Amino acid sequence: MNDIVVPDYEGGSLVNLVAEVEHRLTGKSVSSRLSPDLETHIPDAETYVLVLFDGLGSHQLNHPAAAALSTASRATIDAPFPYTTTVSLASIATGLPPSQHGVLAYHLWMEEVKVVVNTIHMTTLWGARLDLDYAAILPEPNLWERLGSHGIGGVTVQPGHFDRTPLTRTLYRGAEFQPYWSPAEAVERTVRAASEPGRLVMLYVPDIDVAAHIGGQTSNEYTNALLVANTIWGDLTERLPETVGLIGTSDHGHVDIDEDHKIRLPDAAGNDRILYGVDRAMFVKGDGVSLAEGLEATWIPAAELPDLWGPGPHHAAFDERRPDGILFAHDTYAVFHKHANDRLVGYHGGLMPQEREIPLLVR
Repeated sequence: MNDIVVPDYEGGSLVNLVAEVEHRLTGKSVSSRLSPDLETHIPDAETYVLVLFDGLGSHQLNHPAAAALSTASRATIDAPFPYTTTVSLASIATGLPPSQHGVLAYHLWMEEVKVVVNTIHMTTLWGARLDLDYAAILPEPNLWERLGSHGIGGVTVQPGHFDRTPLTRTLYRGAEFQPYWSPAEAVERTVRAASEPGRLVMLYVPDIDVAAHIGGQTSNEYTNALLVANTIWGDLTERLPETVGLIGTSDHGHVDIDEDHKIRLPDAAGNDRILYGVDRAMFVKGDGVSLAEGLEATWIPAAELPDLWGPGPHHAAFDERRPDGILFAHDTYAVFHKHANDRLVGYHGGLMPQEREIPLLVR
């Protein structure tokens, strides 16, 4: 198992990148800005475009299909723990580390509804609807609302089928939603949105993550997804004027898990425990010591965990949502409870650098 590395929330993480952009636009930020050696890569601009390539870790840039992305890479930064989409998107939406915005995992125990919530769909793990106030899940004011209070427009350009979903309503309170239905339309809408000064435009590109999950990093689907992302970045580089700062990054990286490295817990493992988190870092409320016996995984109790979710002041529900400990799957292994999806190839959220380290792309 890799050593536990705490993301650099003081100046070298996705949180600090968001803070840097917010400070450039408004003169203020709620989190620490990028460290001086990273800050120099960010251009001064009237408007910024932030492209989020879901699932593109720094270690994936050596693929031949990622040539333009690789050329644009200026440095490596850390995703917030655990290295998964909803945790990182909540950090972008708030400019805060998970310890402060409260989304501590993809599968999240929420005491207020007394169930583990799938934070992508905002349902139970078996798909049942929940009575959640989506707009109240993240702290306020969020990034978009803070920008608006300074006269800065916030726009999010997203796949069209994300419109008005629970996650969109959670993340983009105060932002203008612009849907797209093709890579070309994604570029067109982003360029159009960025044509006005004094804006932050966020473009979300899911293709790499989807392909890496389903086919893994050696699949044709993954190569094609990289080509799509590479083309989007190249087109934006050419079409956006110099007055617009173009920045790209990701929410996490990926590792492929072989079938014989998938650890499937018996259904009874959840009878007297609450199991949540992610498949590479299973959160446990209850006895984790006996759960780890004989597995390619290591149990770390909460008292021995560093501040993986970031510094305080903690979200009001932090202590309720935090596990009693984490069962960290060893390198290239994953652990699944009965409601987890064990049919994929690519996974993330554990302790490997390939999962934590994401690129800082700058035109």
